[in-house]
Amino acid sequence: MIATAFAPLQSLADMLLPHALEPSEDGAHDLSHLQRVWHNVRLLHAQEGGDLEVLLAAALLHDCVAVEKDSPLRSQASQLAAKKASQVLAEMAWSSTKIAVVVHAIEAHSFSANITPISLEAKILQDADRLDSLGMLGVARTFYVAGRLGHALYDPQDPEANERDYDDKRFCLDHFKTKLLHLADCFQTPSGQRLAQIRHERLKGFMEQFKEEIGVV
Repeated sequence: MIATAFAPLQSLADMLLPHALEPSEDGAHDLSHLQRVWHNVRLLHAQEGGDLEVLLAAALLHDCVAVEKDSPLRSQASQLAAKKASQVLAEMAWSSTKIAVVVHAIEAHSFSANITPISLEAKILQDADRLDSLGMLGVARTFYVAGRLGHALYDPQDPEANERDYDDKRFCLDHFKTKLLHLADCFQTPSGQRLAQIRHERLKGFMEQFKEEIGVV
């Protein structure tokens, strides 16, 4: 599977992959994340269309600058990645028009950047990346990142934040309420919206089972 993970453009992937990931210990934004985003892109592209070559470049390079979740530069991560992607593609003699489409898609994919995607490719990339934050993968990645950053699973005094503000910089469970359970409302393409609703229901199911197991009724 690995040898054809970026089919049908594996040869282009082979050229871009050396630039796709900076040295990092972040397992939530690694090669497997790029493979999943590309899988999601292919699912959406089959229904929505778009330039597949542009989509592959944007998918592979969207996290090409590593910025930690708790970094003050986090909201600039997609712009930094877009700038690096532009340089990489220019060195590969891509046209300025195509580079501009890739750059916009990368800039607009980020939740924290809050940039509205305009092109079809930007809408597809944003949806494909956000699908990886929903469903069981969203659960796994959320708890993984929380563990890396030293966050508690939940507030044992008030798990559901009934008498406090949500604080997802301290409690992992709060992140579901501050971000993950709102993502499905922000998808750009009809295909993305359908897939997001399926994964959204999985998130909700996990939350209910989690609360039951910690004794919240």
